[in-house]
Order: sequence, then structure tokens, then C-alpha cells
Amino acid sequence: MKILLLGKNGQLGSELQRSLAPLGELLALDRRSTLHCGDLLNLEGLAETVRALRPDVVVNAAAYTAVDKAESDQEVAHRVNALAPEVLSRECAALGAYLVHFSTDYVFDGSGQTPWTEFDATGPVNVYGQSKLAGEQGIAKQGARHVIFRTSWVYGTEGGNFAKTMLRLAQERDKMAVINDQFGAPTGAALLADITALALQLPAPLMGIYHLAAAGETTWYAYAEYVLAKSKQLKPNLNYTVKEFVAVPTSDFPTPAKRPLNSRLDCSRLTEALKRPLPPWQAGVDQLLAKIL
Repeated sequence: MKILLLGKNGQLGSELQRSLAPLGELLALDRRSTLHCGDLLNLEGLAETVRALRPDVVVNAAAYTAVDKAESDQEVAHRVNALAPEVLSRECAALGAYLVHFSTDYVFDGSGQTPWTEFDATGPVNVYGQSKLAGEQGIAKQGARHVIFRTSWVYGTEGGNFAKTMLRLAQERDKMAVINDQFGAPTGAALLADITALALQLPAPLMGIYHLAAAGETTWYAYAEYVLAKSKQLKPNLNYTVKEFVAVPTSDFPTPAKRPLNSRLDCSRLTEALKRPLPPWQAGVDQLLAKIL
């Protein structure tokens, strides 16, 4: 199996390099690659790369993920998140290749309290979500065999993440305010990568959209509480200065892009297809903390 991975150095791409390498010949690119184009802004270069390499599978882990910046950078966000996936689907369809793509709960409007299914009506409330939904639609329109994994609250061990931020602030501040009215499941890039590799080894490939997030749900406030409690177990000698922890609504932290309050995803379609449950979100966070502390 020849696999072309795009976005190799992102938090997801780094984990995918690990999980996909044992499956066959892995060609991993990012936007700085020189021999072949891995830059999703360069649509023609991207198409030429797929034509030249002729992979059996294309895994697109590259995306424009600066949610707030997208509000003022709409053209670039749309080009990377919408037009590039459509180009990949067109080229994969011509080759007969299989496309794996990652999307987001931000394609929904964040209303209600029920976990979103793959068949619920979409309605993104910000430019980032609109661009990701357009990417899903472009992939379907071009007709490649594909699977799209929608996920939420993704973190990795590389680079910044919410847990690292909370640990730093807990050692710098006396008081911390954290949002308590957004609900979702923190999902590790390692889990996404492992499930992707597993899906590529199924007798029959997954087709269409599947929701993929860690099991359970929490809020950012409860997530932060868990991170601090667990970190104190693992590293009790850290100098924690925080003494007051305050739960606040989203409205206390205004941002350029509106955030959905309900990021819960119903992953039962995927667990039935894989014939295995997804791990609780706490398990992945425990692994993260064990690595970074």
C-alpha cells in the first residue's frame, strides 16, 4: 500500500507518521516539502503531486485551524479547507485512490444538548466551520472513494494545547477562570491516528462521514480541574500557585469567531463499524500528562 500523507508535521500528522508507517510505503509531505508539493494553498501543485506519486491512499491531515483568524482571512481558510480537499478528491477519483480527510464538529451550529450524528443538519456559526463543511461537500462532489472523520477538541503532545496552558497558568496565577458552558470530549491526535490506521486495515473500507472523538463528555472547566488534579498526583512537587478556580460562561471570553456550545459527537456509527468502543477522554489525557510532566 502506498500512502501519501499531507500535513506531516502538525499535531495529527506527527502521530499519523507513526501509525501509518507499518502499513506500507509512506510518503509524508508538508507545505515546506520541496521535491513534491504538500502546500494546500498551491492547488495545481497539489494535483500534480497526486498524479506523479500515484498513491493508493491519500491521508489529508493538513488544514487551516486558526479559528479566530479565519474570520478575517476567509480566502485562505477557504482555499485550504474547502478547495484543496476538493482537488484531492478529484485526483483520487481519477486514480481510483482512497481519500482520508478530517473535519470538525464546527460544521454544526452547537445548539441543544444531544450528541450530533452524521445525519443531523449542519449549520456552521463561523468561517472556519463553513470552510470545513465546504471541504466535505467538495470531496463528495468530486466522487472519490473516501472517509471523513469529524472530530472535536483535538490535542497532541507536540506544540501547545489546553492542558499545557492550564498547567502553566496554575503555576503563575492565584485565580483562574475557565469556560463551563461548552461541552465536548478532549480527543488525542494519537487516538485519531490509531483509528485511521485501523480503518485502513478493514476488509471493506469505511465510506462517507464518521464521527470520531473520545468517549464521554466534559466542559473546559471540568477538563481543567481534571488536568490539575491528575498532575498533582503525578508531580506533587510542582509549584501550584492557583487558589481559586472559577467557572464562567462563554460570554466572559468574547472572541472574533463564535464558538459552539455543544460539541458532543455521537460516534456509535464508527464503533459499530469497528466493532470496538472508543476509550474515555480521561485515558488519553492521562497519557498526555504522563508524557509532558
